Amino acid sequence: MPHSTAFHRMPWGDFDAFARLSGDSSMIGRLRGAEHSRRKLLVHALLESSAKVPEAYGPLAPVEEVWELLARVENVSPAALDRAFAHPYTGSWAGYATRLLNNGIEGVCPLWMHLGHVHALAAAAAILAGLEFEISVPLWEGNAVLPSLGTARLPATTQFSTAEVRGGRGRYVVAGETGEVRLPPRLDSDSPGWWNVRRCTADTGRKRLSVSLDDLDPYRGLHEPLLPERLEPPEVRTWRRLLGEAWELLTDATPELADMVAAGLDSVVPKPNVPFQNPSASTGEAFGSAVIGLPTDAAELAATLVHEFQHIALGGILHMTQLYENDRTERIYVPWRDDPRPLSGAVQGAYAFFGVTAFWRGLARTESGDSRRARFEFAHWRGQTWRTLVTLRRDVTLTDAGRRFLAGVAEVLEPWRHEPVPEDVLKLADTLAADHRAGWLLRHRRCDPAMVSAAAEAWSTGRTRPPLALTPADLPPTPVPDGPWSRSRSTLVRLGLSGTGHTDLWRRVPGATGADFALVTGRFTEAAQKYREELRADPDRPASLVGLGLALAGSGPGPAARALLHCPEVVRAVHRELRHTAREVPTPEELARWLGQLVSG
Repeated sequence: MPHSTAFHRMPWGDFDAFARLSGDSSMIGRLRGAEHSRRKLLVHALLESSAKVPEAYGPLAPVEEVWELLARVENVSPAALDRAFAHPYTGSWAGYATRLLNNGIEGVCPLWMHLGHVHALAAAAAILAGLEFEISVPLWEGNAVLPSLGTARLPATTQFSTAEVRGGRGRYVVAGETGEVRLPPRLDSDSPGWWNVRRCTADTGRKRLSVSLDDLDPYRGLHEPLLPERLEPPEVRTWRRLLGEAWELLTDATPELADMVAAGLDSVVPKPNVPFQNPSASTGEAFGSAVIGLPTDAAELAATLVHEFQHIALGGILHMTQLYENDRTERIYVPWRDDPRPLSGAVQGAYAFFGVTAFWRGLARTESGDSRRARFEFAHWRGQTWRTLVTLRRDVTLTDAGRRFLAGVAEVLEPWRHEPVPEDVLKLADTLAADHRAGWLLRHRRCDPAMVSAAAEAWSTGRTRPPLALTPADLPPTPVPDGPWSRSRSTLVRLGLSGTGHTDLWRRVPGATGADFALVTGRFTEAAQKYREELRADPDRPASLVGLGLALAGSGPGPAARALLHCPEVVRAVHRELRHTAREVPTPEELARWLGQLVSG
């Protein structure tokens, strides 16, 4: 009787639950199963392809020896092999090495070093299985990585070389030309010449989060391989404290989402703190891993964990379900990026910030943390995510599954738009939304030259109103920005909401000016005057043009504010034309007031 091949399929129930944030850990388990199979297929295909180029492994043992060792591990301890393949960076490595091999290029290291990572993977699996074995592994500046376990550190005489991993029954040695390292019986602790992969565990008594804090694996980054960047003990303690506090907030605010985060997040790649920013990232090739910059507080870390988990989950969904056609055109405005995004990136961001919105909404309803700040973040991200979602749902490149998925998101998000938020908080959220949108239009939309010339001529001839045809042309945005942008105003707003005394601190915010500080503290007349001074020095500066629009709007609606916030690219383009052609050049504000007669609020 012929054997049928089993395929991983996502039940519609799981699909709809993911869209509505109503899933559970069993759904993550099914995603993991599919990712595990995919990863094994990728590694199998890589080894088969590389076997056709025996010299590709350089001084390392031929790939047949790796096959044999992996087969032995599977026979003795399938769980050990599964752990090696479940390691997030097995996926990153397989994808990276496949691209190098297929394109006939080398990466950060010689090709044999990258392909030879499979030798290290097999060695780690064999150690977990307790096998007796010997195999050569790559040595990069004296570092011999054993994926998911740790790194043996040997004196380095050359940048790229090899070491032997050998032993059995719990006694293993990593030996190179310049010495050897005996692995400790317990691999989860450091010893001379051995750095283990540290773990962070947070337990509220109801829910438990356990992740590795991986500063060792060469494929832990997003792009190119990295050498170890070992955290000092005080930094580890800070990470553990913040993770514990963040987990407490997350389990209180969104317990169902916390369950999924615990099931889906395996590893955090720690990065240094970036002042006034919270950088983080993940990749679909490393299911279960997130790269996170050290945050300043637990609430930001909790929001970041949710954000990256959403990316991880959607990456797994996309490996089984096509949500959109392949269109890489950078054409969509999203409020969390300063550049136009392709549909794929916009969908990823919308789903991630949908989860972030859910977290801040839940936190605002608890007694934990700063409720005013949580209410602001909820109001801000629900609005920004909803506006993006409306755009995405109209996109013709969505598949039926994609439309169904986004409809599920909208079903949950839409009622949240009507939940009460303090008026002053809502006004702050609306101001930041207008700020970023106007800055993006100014930098990434280009005007029809004929329209610009007609407007400039109309101004120069004394027309009281601009030409009736004066509307921004429906041209696609360009990814090349026209001028720099600063997020200083959003940073200053958040500093104020956090209770931080920012009377002097604002001077340390990158890009912040006195005009920005006056604006976010409600001194609109002073802010407008300071932005006018900035524009006298540089009439093209995007942040000053938009800032002036915000300051004027703060004192009341008017045509200048409307033009500077709704079509700032037109104001600047016409002003540039007049600087070349007019005898008397108006100020940007005067021109905006004239152009704003045809701009609706």
